[in-house]
Amino acid sequence: MKFTRKANAEWKGSGKDGTGHITTGSKVLDNQQYSFHTRFEDGEKGTNPEELIGAAHAGCFAMQLSFLLNEADYTVTSLDVDATVNFEDGAITKIILNLEGDVPEIDAEQFQQIAHKAKEVCPISKLLNAEIELKINLKNTL
Repeated sequence: MKFTRKANAEWKGSGKDGTGHITTGSKVLDNQQYSFHTRFEDGEKGTNPEELIGAAHAGCFAMQLSFLLNEADYTVTSLDVDATVNFEDGAITKIILNLEGDVPEIDAEQFQQIAHKAKEVCPISKLLNAEIELKINLKNTL
């Protein structure tokens, strides 16, 4: 499978006082505001590159895990993934994926093995040059 996706970022002004807008090809984000304040100070309403990376990573990982579980003959009831992106001294240093899964008839050890494999083969995980920590909670146990 091969495809291309697009996004656009527009920035006006200086780094600290300027503002920008991000638009995705799908228009899910359409002129979404971002700025120094939304990135570094949790200021006015808007987004930032780090939360967008977190969203992309959480979504990609959840979908990858679902595919791998399906290959092992399990059907997901739900996968809930929070991604925490740590930024320090001008670099993303770590991403923590906090996974809560509800997968009938799977034991905790097998769920953990498949989840760790998903973390390794997830395309966004492979793209990032940061430590990626995975925390796992399986709701149902045998």
